[in-house]
Amino acid sequence: MKEDVSQLIMVAAVFLLAGAVKGVAGMGLPTVAMGLLGLWLPPSQAAALLVLPSLVTNLQQAWGPAATVLLRRLWPVLAMVVAGTWLSAGLMIGGHPRYLRGALGVLLVAYALLGLARRQWTLPPRHERWGSPLIGLVGGLLNGATGVLVLPVVPYLSALGLPREVLIRALAACFGTATLALATALVWHGGVPLSAGLPSLLALLPTALGVWAGTKLRRRISAEAFRRIFFGTLLLLGLQACWQAIA
Repeated sequence: MKEDVSQLIMVAAVFLLAGAVKGVAGMGLPTVAMGLLGLWLPPSQAAALLVLPSLVTNLQQAWGPAATVLLRRLWPVLAMVVAGTWLSAGLMIGGHPRYLRGALGVLLVAYALLGLARRQWTLPPRHERWGSPLIGLVGGLLNGATGVLVLPVVPYLSALGLPREVLIRALAACFGTATLALATALVWHGGVPLSAGLPSLLALLPTALGVWAGTKLRRRISAEAFRRIFFGTLLLLGLQACWQAIA
């Protein structure tokens, strides 16, 4: 009984922290939660706990002015994220995703360091027609295999030059779509039982509290501080992925 209570407290603390990171930087919930929960849970079970917290908080963040305009712009990315996730979701159950996460971590660290050094790329709008579906497919394949949607979707959206709050909403739309696609794919592959919905529901409260606190902080900081937090978060997430691959 005491062990069960301790585990509940640990899970709540993980989601509170992961939610706060997402509230400030607009991302990081799955990566932080998967990384910490993975210390004692299999990847598929950790992903199951993430479903409702990630889905609900991303829907909340994605909603805002001109939401339909943003979705019309992003739909090729979102559609291919779903397709890619379904194609590779079986790897999470039967494969060894930590090595792939390690490689992604190295790339993420490199991108974050370039961002902190103000080496940022921009993508002209005319390239979105072919870039969006390609980026969505690659991101979906990596999401299905590792449970984390970061590369190449985050750098791609950042390169579009979106205003800060619009970027947060675009990230949330992609992350929410990836979460729903991964959850349904894992259920289809038999990696997650439907009974996992209740624990995921319980994890929603600490996540929401963390996102609320992080969002309050984000709205008080300058654009330069947000840039540093954004790329600093990517750097930490990349280092965490590298550490998990070799630990």
